Formats: sequence, C-alpha cells, structure tokens
Amino acid sequence: ADIPPAFADTITQDKQMKALISYAQVMARSGNPILITGESGTGKELMARGIHRAGPAPAGPFVPVNVSAIPATMFESQIFGHVKGAFTGAAGAKPGLFEEADGGTIFLDEIADTSPTFQAKLLRVLQEGEIKRVGGTQPVKIDVRVISATNKDLTDLVKAKVFRQDLYYRLAVLPVHLPPLRERRVDIPLLVCKFIEDSCQRHR
Repeated sequence: ADIPPAFADTITQDKQMKALISYAQVMARSGNPILITGESGTGKELMARGIHRAGPAPAGPFVPVNVSAIPATMFESQIFGHVKGAFTGAAGAKPGLFEEADGGTIFLDEIADTSPTFQAKLLRVLQEGEIKRVGGTQPVKIDVRVISATNKDLTDLVKAKVFRQDLYYRLAVLPVHLPPLRERRVDIPLLVCKFIEDSCQRHR
C-alpha cells in the first residue's frame, strides 16, 4: 500500500512502519492526544507532523517544542505566555506557545523531562481546554491538539513517581511506538538515497 499523502515525508517500505502509518492515519482524525515513543532518531517529529496533517485541523499551526531545551527560568512564560509586569523585564503581554498553536497542534518533544509543576498545569490544559498566562488571573480558552513524544519509558517514570500517572493516561490516549532503524533495515538504502539527493540539491 502507498504511504498516505499526510505522511509522505516518511521514507519507508517497511511493513511494520506502513502498518503504524495506517494506524496513525485513522487515529489522527479523532483529534485526541497522541503519545509517540521511540529511540532518538526514529522520526517522532515527522510522525507528529503527519498526524497533524491527517487530523481535523490540518490548516492550523503546527508548533514543535523541545521542552528540555527551554531554560527552567523561562519555561512557563515560553509555554503559557505572560502578562505585562509579570516579572522584571515583562514590558508587555506576550502569548505563549500554546496560544500560538490555537486551532492546530502543539508537539511537546522530550515530555519526560518536564517538572511536576508543568505536569500539573498541562493536565489542567487537557482537562479544561484553557491556559493562564504567567502573572494573569483570567483563563484563556484554547483549542489545541497535544502530541507528545519521548525516548524514555514513561511507565517506569510513573512507577518511580517522577511522572504523573493521571497525566500519562491523558497523553497516551493513542500511543504510537516507532521502531529503531535496526528493525527496519529495508529502509536504509532508501534513506541513503534520500540524504544524498538532499545534499546534492543543497550544495548544487
């Protein structure tokens, strides 16, 4: 079977990957949260973009966020935004990444590396469909699909009480696990050709 157009960026002829893409294509239509797991380099963001394009709001924004790359001191302001005067240097109000993703999808990569405070606030976003800017009192309604990803085993982190169990069940409504390349070796020649082609175009 051919790869659906929404997932055309994923280079594969592997039967397992094709089955996963077919599953993701169907699950994408629901608009429910999706948790993508897999080792680094397995294509989690590519899968998330495909799910966004195959979902109910493909024309909406797709906002990728590597949560582990945001400094802890700026984290909540970056994600939820802030009001004027919320902290020193906040000369004006600024919407956060969730508001940027309104009407579309936010992709939270490395979700396992988040703090307990953020986990509690993300749970509220999923339950209530609203955020509060840092320093603000009024909730802001948002319509955002949350796709999260991790290369860690969240169930182990839940058992270790490092990750909230209630949030895990909210995020993993529809789980997708991507296999490493060593389990889909048929794709290696295809990927080599693609990388060479891209490099030739880039360097003329």
